[in-house]
Amino acid sequence: MPKKRLVFVGTYTEPILFGTGATLQGKGKGIYLYEFDGNSGRMEQVAVAEGIQNPSYLAFGRGSKCLYAVNELKRCEGAVSGALSAYSFDPESLALTFLDKRLSGGADPCHVAVDPSGRWAALANYRSGSVAVYPILADGGLGRMASFVQHSGHGANPARQEGPHAHAVIFAPGGGSLMVPDLGADRIAAYRFDPKTGSLSADPERSVSCAPGAGPRSLAYHPSGRFAYAVNELASSVTAFEVDPASGILTAMQSLSTLPEGWSGASACADLHIAPSGRFLYASNRGHDSIAVFAVDEADGSLRSAGHESTRGATPRNFALDREGSVLLAANQDSDSIAVFRINRMTGKPEYAGVSCFAPTPVCVKFFEPF
Repeated sequence: MPKKRLVFVGTYTEPILFGTGATLQGKGKGIYLYEFDGNSGRMEQVAVAEGIQNPSYLAFGRGSKCLYAVNELKRCEGAVSGALSAYSFDPESLALTFLDKRLSGGADPCHVAVDPSGRWAALANYRSGSVAVYPILADGGLGRMASFVQHSGHGANPARQEGPHAHAVIFAPGGGSLMVPDLGADRIAAYRFDPKTGSLSADPERSVSCAPGAGPRSLAYHPSGRFAYAVNELASSVTAFEVDPASGILTAMQSLSTLPEGWSGASACADLHIAPSGRFLYASNRGHDSIAVFAVDEADGSLRSAGHESTRGATPRNFALDREGSVLLAANQDSDSIAVFRINRMTGKPEYAGVSCFAPTPVCVKFFEPF
């Protein structure tokens, strides 16, 4: 494991009204850059790109030479829209250089992903319940919106599911499909994605209906491509799917709670990641303020609860695993901190390294690992 690596953190910089009805006062100044010491586990802030509005979620492109950030806003440039901003990154000077910004086509964009070819960026507009795709230009900037899809429908929870709320954009292995968990409509919408034109077309056969009131928030594919896992915010659960190798259709196999047995406090799931080895799955609980650990059966992809670890802070909105699966960083949004954990390779459990660093209202944390 490299001794020192860089870590990017997206933050809220101004007040934001959540779907829960609560308003959070953003304390960040923009996109933060930290140096992570693999020996001591300490993180030191080394730079901050200021003046960026609510750069909540981040994604790398072009061999990590470019960074894309959603600007999680309800209005931008006079429109009911957030934005997507593009930056180039120089790892020597640690400078982020603004390249381009495009309106997102809907309110509160909350997630961005770059397709496997590196030529397209997709985003999910949470509040409006829509999806957009943009071409990535030769210099890493953004072209005009290539495709846009508006979701419809609602779920069983009138307070949180009064309408569609697209929460993530996940390119399926191979890049020919885009999967969009919609918290408001209790479904994972599937789209055929054309990597030549950036167009999206509905794929109802591969779309998934989730349990009423589940509130699917994100989706991750197993390294083998044979299984996929969804984290359900409202139900505080994870659902395991078998992936048909020919059609890509997801068939639900199992759902497990992310909370300890007998715990009855208020909590909601946020993020999930699969260990690079494929042996463990992790999900964050906001309220219980923990990382739930699941062991993955290598043969059939089923899950077994393997315990919980406190994130040593409030509201773990997002967390990151490094490429080796040896370190976990938990971004505690409401306690302005990032906690560092070592992963026990045998049990998969995160073990607190005794280190937490200050980060103002952190929303997204990403290791800089050029590919």
